[in-house]
Amino acid sequence: MIHETIVTTAACDGRPHIAPMGARYEGDFVILSPFRPSVTLDNIVASRAAVLNFTTDVRIFAGCVTHCATDWPTLAASRVASVRLAESLAHAELELDDLRDDKERPVLRMKCVHRENHAPFGGFNRAQAAVVEGAILVSRLFMLPADKVDREMAYLQIAIDKTAGEAELTAWHWLTAAIARHRENLAASGGPAAELVSH
Repeated sequence: MIHETIVTTAACDGRPHIAPMGARYEGDFVILSPFRPSVTLDNIVASRAAVLNFTTDVRIFAGCVTHCATDWPTLAASRVASVRLAESLAHAELELDDLRDDKERPVLRMKCVHRENHAPFGGFNRAQAAVVEGAILVSRLFMLPADKVDREMAYLQIAIDKTAGEAELTAWHWLTAAIARHRENLAASGGPAAELVSH
């Protein structure tokens, strides 16, 4: 099972980096597999630390993949050389236990050394799930046919229309604008806009 989370890391100079990333759990260990090139990977290798953030603010997922908003408030982690989202519901602090290197997608085995809860989970929301799925689509535009993206976004739009609040509508706007922007750029460059879109 893969859980969609926000991973925060810090560079050697303390600069925070925020990235949506799927995580797998193996007991007290978390498995991360970032694609190269990756600021998250570089920061973890340098600091041997990262933080998993659990949040229902899906603007963070959409903002990161579209580059519409990437500067979310962070605080210093409690026990590792990293940062956490200031407004997360909870977070887990991780230390690097093992790195299985790969030229495309290294596997990081991270040990959970500390957890904190900050706010209650208010329940599932279909629009939030739709934004996360939409963000994944946007992150893969370079490999997906345009008609597949259109079909999936049209289905996800149903949940947005029925259950979205202001934050979800903002995030959804960023995603749809990113798709339109990319297709415009692809068409301007003479690419096969009708068949494949790229991010």
